[in-house]
Amino acid sequence: MGKSASALLAAAMAAAAMVFVASSPVAAFPVAGVPGAEPSFPNPWLAFQNLSGCHMGDERDGLARLKDYLSHFGYLSEAPTSSPFSDAFDAELEAAVATYQRNFGLNATGVLDPPTVSQMVAPRCGVADVINGTSTMDRNASAAGHGRHLYTYFPGGPMWPPFRRELRYAITATAATSIDRATLGAVFARAFARWSDATTLRFAEAASESDADITIGFYAGSHGDGEAFDGPLGTLAHAFSPTDGRFHLDAAEAWVADGQGGDAPGAVDLESVAVHEIGHLLGLGHSSVQGAIMYPTIRTGTRKVDLESDDVQGIQSLYGTNPNFKGVAPTSPSTSSREMDSSAGASSRPGGGFAAVVVAVGLLLLLPL
Repeated sequence: MGKSASALLAAAMAAAAMVFVASSPVAAFPVAGVPGAEPSFPNPWLAFQNLSGCHMGDERDGLARLKDYLSHFGYLSEAPTSSPFSDAFDAELEAAVATYQRNFGLNATGVLDPPTVSQMVAPRCGVADVINGTSTMDRNASAAGHGRHLYTYFPGGPMWPPFRRELRYAITATAATSIDRATLGAVFARAFARWSDATTLRFAEAASESDADITIGFYAGSHGDGEAFDGPLGTLAHAFSPTDGRFHLDAAEAWVADGQGGDAPGAVDLESVAVHEIGHLLGLGHSSVQGAIMYPTIRTGTRKVDLESDDVQGIQSLYGTNPNFKGVAPTSPSTSSREMDSSAGASSRPGGGFAAVVVAVGLLLLLPL
């Protein structure tokens, strides 16, 4: 091959590689394996990427912050004020990381390998995965109790009592979001309807907070419930188990409704998060099924609003089945959620970037030498 053809091939392969990187569906996060790749939006946990490869016996700046993270989600006991977490990778941290890995279907080595760190930096629900020492995502225990399904409940199995099958909700704090009130009403109505379609529960918006069983609002930072929000990305929202009824969303997020603006940096689909948090309001814990609504994390730019069979079986076990429910349409992991940018072409689909590489190289191989 001549020098000019070789140079052209190298340039095209570089361009194709850039197409592959740009078409990654998780555009708000650094691309794994690409040195110097920077996120396009802040995330309070991105520094965890500097801890990749850490294992028992290591000591590195940032491990104390990781312990705070694992403590917040129940994997470690809270550190006493007099003795904060250290930057030592000790036996307790190794055990906590291994439990986290089991919950998310990762290789449970106790080592902070790249897949584990990638999962930890994903935006997620603020509800803990381990409550009072009991993992709500224990894959082995869940599978034993529910066959192949991995839905879970809060410890003690709290639920709304049989005489309360018509629940009222009020959207009470909206000043901190730019989404208009009418759009908010439509989004939350659809989110509640997804659960009522499958069960005997019914939901209606209340005229006032005093008439409501459930209250919904947008809040920033510390807002009086002991579960402070952390700014853009990180913890997106949290809700309390029955019959508390509180559902809070982080006002700092770049919330989008109806898929509009989903291509903006750090965009988080409001309805996707709402459907998940309503599951908590009704008594469901987190699921280890990645395609399920009750899976704890969701990537930016993703719309994921349809209940999966794991969600349906879990909620119907609590509240019974709506006789008009037609079941869940079969989906695959690649189709259970989608990017919100409806203008995206084939290059934004999984594998689109790889196809660009193959086409670019194939065309160059046809060039005369």
